[in-house]
Amino acid sequence: MGGETYTRPAASRYPKFTAGPVGQQIHNIYRDRLGQFTGGGQYEGQNLRGALYEGRASGEEHIKLSVYSPPDLARPTFKDATKNEFKPTIVGESFGPSWSTHWFKIQAKVPTDLVKKELLEFHWDANNEGLVWSEDGEPLQGLTGGGERTEWILPKEFRDGKEHTFYIEMACNGMFGNAGGDIIQPPNPERYFQLSTADIVAVNVEARALYVDFWEIGDAAREFPGDGWESHEALQVGNAIMDAFVAGHGSQKSILKGREIAQKYIGARANSHEVYETNEKPIVFAIGHCHIDTCWLWPWAETKRKVARSWANQCNLMDRYPEHRFACSQAQQYKWLEQLYPSLYDRVKAHVKRGAFQPIGGSWVEHDTNMPSGESLVRQFLYGQRFFESHFGERCQTFWLPDTFGYSSQLPQLCRLAGMSRFFTQKLSWNNINKFPHTTFNWVALDGSQVLCHMAPSETYTADANFGDVKRSVTQHKSMDQDKTSLLVFGKGDGGGGPTFQHLDKLRRCRGISDTVGLLPRVHMGSSVDDFFLALEKRAETGTKFVTWYGELYFELHRGTYTTQANNKWNNRKTEILLHDVEYLATHATLASSSYKYPKKEIDDMWENVLLCQFHDCLPGSSIEMCYDDSDELYAHVFETGEKLVKDAMAVLGYSKHKRGNVNPTALNTLPWHREEILKIPGESQYALIRGNQGTAEVKVLGKSTKASATVKEVKAGLFLLSNDHFDLHIEGGSIVSLIDKKAKREIVAKGQKVNQLVIFDDKPLYWQAWDVEVFHLDSREVLPAGNTLIAENGPHRVSVVTEIKISENSWAKTTISLSAVVEGQQSMVEVDSEVEWRENMKFLKVEFPVNIYNTEASYETQYGIIKRPTHYNTSWDMAKFEVCCHKWADLSENGYGISILNDSKYGFATCGNMMRLSLLRAPKAPDAHADMGRHHIRYAILPHSGPLDHRTVRSAHNFNHPMQLYTSTSGKTPDSSKLLNAISTQGSNSLILDCVKRGEDDEDVSRGELPKRKGRSIILRVYESLGGTSRGGLHVDDSLIKVNKVFKTNILEDDEMELSIKNGVVEIELRPFEVATYRLQL
Repeated sequence: MGGETYTRPAASRYPKFTAGPVGQQIHNIYRDRLGQFTGGGQYEGQNLRGALYEGRASGEEHIKLSVYSPPDLARPTFKDATKNEFKPTIVGESFGPSWSTHWFKIQAKVPTDLVKKELLEFHWDANNEGLVWSEDGEPLQGLTGGGERTEWILPKEFRDGKEHTFYIEMACNGMFGNAGGDIIQPPNPERYFQLSTADIVAVNVEARALYVDFWEIGDAAREFPGDGWESHEALQVGNAIMDAFVAGHGSQKSILKGREIAQKYIGARANSHEVYETNEKPIVFAIGHCHIDTCWLWPWAETKRKVARSWANQCNLMDRYPEHRFACSQAQQYKWLEQLYPSLYDRVKAHVKRGAFQPIGGSWVEHDTNMPSGESLVRQFLYGQRFFESHFGERCQTFWLPDTFGYSSQLPQLCRLAGMSRFFTQKLSWNNINKFPHTTFNWVALDGSQVLCHMAPSETYTADANFGDVKRSVTQHKSMDQDKTSLLVFGKGDGGGGPTFQHLDKLRRCRGISDTVGLLPRVHMGSSVDDFFLALEKRAETGTKFVTWYGELYFELHRGTYTTQANNKWNNRKTEILLHDVEYLATHATLASSSYKYPKKEIDDMWENVLLCQFHDCLPGSSIEMCYDDSDELYAHVFETGEKLVKDAMAVLGYSKHKRGNVNPTALNTLPWHREEILKIPGESQYALIRGNQGTAEVKVLGKSTKASATVKEVKAGLFLLSNDHFDLHIEGGSIVSLIDKKAKREIVAKGQKVNQLVIFDDKPLYWQAWDVEVFHLDSREVLPAGNTLIAENGPHRVSVVTEIKISENSWAKTTISLSAVVEGQQSMVEVDSEVEWRENMKFLKVEFPVNIYNTEASYETQYGIIKRPTHYNTSWDMAKFEVCCHKWADLSENGYGISILNDSKYGFATCGNMMRLSLLRAPKAPDAHADMGRHHIRYAILPHSGPLDHRTVRSAHNFNHPMQLYTSTSGKTPDSSKLLNAISTQGSNSLILDCVKRGEDDEDVSRGELPKRKGRSIILRVYESLGGTSRGGLHVDDSLIKVNKVFKTNILEDDEMELSIKNGVVEIELRPFEVATYRLQL
């Protein structure tokens, strides 16, 4: 130890004596204090909110207001409106009524003291929607009152001290229509809106920025875990900002100081798009979105203006925020914009070109997927993808459907056939029984096709881009074992609007927090939805195995939408059938006559109207009454056009509906199989036997003297026996108390039960009236009393009894049960026709079929296939399916025997044990107070069958929905075209259905020029396998009538994918279970 030198440490500078008591910070008090800084109320004049604006100018000296109010709820164009006289008006005036339009002329002069301020805005608030127009008629900026989006940045030219003119088109409706308080209630027709604000405002840019800084720091203090340093640090920074503001008496210097303090937590680049330009890897990918319901609580006419308002806003934001990316679906809305706002459409198109405005979805509208036919789903993609390709040069790769009420089982297959391998939604997060277990997964269709699906873990498509939204994008992610990334879809939605500047500013701060402090998932902006999915696909390529979900994505909510607005659903089914027939006949007419031109424009217009009406709030029945006035008008136009096209095509083919002397009529069979049916001749009491293949069928008038093969008699008072060679029916009080299959020697009605029993339920869901029917409605089942029954028809070819049933003091049903004579070799069925006067309040009418069949699964027709669902309540997942969607039939079968219930234009069904129920009518009072009120004509049928569920049910249901029509040869002889109508057919397996015959979209004699023409003529055939097994067969073409050069298998967009050989007029085909296959015959 000796010899070393020792240096004493310097004396500590830490204070020796305490300066006084220092207490531990009471976190909840200091955390609650944060709200004082940006809140309203008693401290607003003393806090940051009071410093947001540096000046304000109002009154006639600076802003002169005048107004033109169009009559009769008209919505004139800018050109038409500005031709009219404008009368002076002032702030404080009220404007209405609901749905009216008012055009304001604003003459603004910026005062001298505001001219040099950094940011000048015009603030306008009338608590409704509006659109700013330039003096020369350019749409500039959408406005939403109530503080939602009330600012428009004044152009620099307005700073010259002179008066400048612009216009505001006021729409007298809120973002969510005109209901007032509870938005789903029927709109108030007499709502008025007070203009409360019309000011020129100088914005304190730094104060506004600090407001957003502080907002996100405060969220971090509140939402980060309380036991972590990150929340404590946020609390300290937030309070330090407030202390600086107080110390500086709210001066501009104190605001700048606050911003400097904020950077300790959010970083130095959080006020710029450069915040995203780091090497740090993000896991949350934010995409702007603006969900605009094509109709809902407002009519289509207002949607067209919502599109312009919303998309103008996004174009403006893209000019200010380089990172902003905006995904936007629905080709219909783009078409409206192009037609009605061409200059704004050009702006959108320019942003599409640079990748900021991103068309997505590939469909015509964001449609319902439960009720449209398979061909309608195909056309949603065909028309949507063709629009996007022809207008923007690219097809969509991602199917985008965030708000639809469940997703049918064949969508993955159709997506792949439409060139889309990806699917985005989030609606299943609304399930009210079971929590859907996946975020990112492979969704598998009935045929085995798959799409990569992502459901935003934030569980919304209208996120406010808050701290919590970013956080939940990870904390609610259910697929972290496979991949931790997610999409955050943000922006005002449903009623439009889209992202705001506040959303974009908040996301910048969130990214800054992630890079500076950590813990918050790192969010990124500047990429696309397709970029996100591409990264997922690359993970799959490198070995990640995403979980699978097979079959439908059943939505455990909004089950009432299968039934609400019955007339609208009838229109949908009937126009789909009409379009099938139009295309089939028009295609053959082009083969029969070179002078006949395929009516492509008319067919396109018809399809676009039908597809529009399949929007997910229109077809399901969840819109206001005005929307159904609109859809009724559109459907009427479709029917009128379609009937004319059928008439024109049939004239070319040599047929007319006009009777010609003694010329025997011919029946038109547009279905692809042989049919034999007894049909009542329209306008007469006679019946006819129709027999024939696809095309024209022989009509044999049946005489009244024919030996009775269908009989009816009253066996005792009130009990009637209807018989034919297959069945004996005993009917009492309108219900079937016994139904015996003579050949099978079995009773079909469950012991002690009644089939065709009308029942009514109390129908008061938890909230969403038009949308929902809840499981507890089943507890209120009430059997309607038996009515008086009479014989309505007494053979020999058809017998029937009719029963009048009282539902209530205001409602009744007249039900006719009929049995036709058996046609040899054909399936017999019991048909029911009901006329219902429906004047109920929150009731649900169903018809029951308790059958002597037992199985744990029932089968239901869906698009291009069959879906099986449980008939038991073993689990909550099983019980959740207490009401389901079916198309033309539902079936309950056991080994060797089964019962199919066929329907005409109904979609709601349930099978519980051996009880089958067809849903008929509902009576919700919101959002349409008159939904389903009035007279209804309802058809359904009971089809017992020996053996398994097979093609007999499938074909019978098609036949039931496609009644044959009678025509007469215009020449008095059999036209040559009668063979032509059956020149294309399928052969082989009975499960193969030729579902569509049409001309090629781009044939040179058909094309409307939107995409490159294809030389020559072609015929498109769509075939599907209907029963769920690999099926072989052939496409047969009568080469004496149709010369085919080549045959291609295509996708549903009609791209050739594989050339097939044709030999002796036959193309051999093999389809996997439930495959949808499209073929192109090059003539």
